[in-house]
Amino acid sequence: MTNPFTIDPAAVLWSAPEAERAGRPLLVLLHGYGADERDLFSLAPHLPSEPVIAALRAPLSTPWPGQGYSWYPIEGLNGRDPGALTAAAEAVLAWADEHARDAASIAFLGFSQGGAMSLQALRLAPERIAFAVNLSGYAAGGELPGDATLKAQRPPVFWARGALDEVIPMRAIEHTASWLPEHSELSGRIYPGLDHAISHEVLLDLRNFLALRYAAQ
Repeated sequence: MTNPFTIDPAAVLWSAPEAERAGRPLLVLLHGYGADERDLFSLAPHLPSEPVIAALRAPLSTPWPGQGYSWYPIEGLNGRDPGALTAAAEAVLAWADEHARDAASIAFLGFSQGGAMSLQALRLAPERIAFAVNLSGYAAGGELPGDATLKAQRPPVFWARGALDEVIPMRAIEHTASWLPEHSELSGRIYPGLDHAISHEVLLDLRNFLALRYAAQ
């Protein structure tokens, strides 16, 4: 049986040709629910030039009549199941093992579902991931083996969300607000007047966060 959580390498958008990727940092973009690899890739011209950027397509199609893709189901009794989120994050890490062996470092940047994915990947492989960016997302519940390492190492994490965002359940936001300070060097900000979106102000803060991270590498 085919694993439903498999990344399609043919759908990945790269900011640089293969010959120009080795030895450079890699920033992996993980889109939100109902979008695809083109969504966050549109941010690439506004981000620092140091990393190679790879935008992945989530492995699941959204249920009819929805469009786009999702990393894990959000519908039904098992919606937002941490186990499905973990399986999807493992698939992303397996893709990185195969296609990003020569990267100087790896970091993840995600929006909404993709933000949850970036943190889950960090939790699964804290020794391999330099930092994570969570835009309008959350941290999944439960315990993972890498959580103890995160508490000790406290890798950098940028978490941004709009004050008017009603897409992510409040219980998930409250959990994230208590979990992240214990497991990361957190740069967090809530943006007044912003809903479930990326504003110009968010983009400026994101660029500054990334510039500091790559200057330190």
